[in-house]
Amino acid sequence: MPEAAQSSKVKMISVDTLTEHDWPSVRRIYEEGIATGDATFETSAPNWPEWDAAHLRSPRLVARGEDQVLGWAALSPVSRRQVYAGVAEVSVYVAAEARGQKIGQRLLRALVEASEQSGIWTLQAGIFPENIASLAMHKACGFTSVGKRKRIGRMDGRWRDTILMERRSDIVGLE
Repeated sequence: MPEAAQSSKVKMISVDTLTEHDWPSVRRIYEEGIATGDATFETSAPNWPEWDAAHLRSPRLVARGEDQVLGWAALSPVSRRQVYAGVAEVSVYVAAEARGQKIGQRLLRALVEASEQSGIWTLQAGIFPENIASLAMHKACGFTSVGKRKRIGRMDGRWRDTILMERRSDIVGLE
């Protein structure tokens, strides 16, 4: 499902399948997100086998520009229970040098489309209220706020809230 678009900073961006070969770049971008303090509760990036085991096999996407990975998106199951087989949690990360170019939005739109092709009917994301860019990106891609999860986790000695956002498919799970 390759996709290409023009950008003022990066001339050509394509979105395609994330593979193990991409892991060093994906991990670096993940670590950049962790370093912001507003992207995830995680404090370090896992190794490839751990990351691979925690994410659905498909879809896993990367945005490439000028022979480098600029961002990635993947899904994690929310539960092992069969009734939730069509519900997944979204992860989208963009390299620091590529932020502000709508690469995250391009990845998330492609992830939504690919998730529906994989039979996913609900996507969810837990986003720190301080992460204004991520909240706006998810809203632009059809996610709505379900509510605030107050004091859901502790990070660096302080309680953090998350905004729970959700996107229900218009084509999967309607029967």
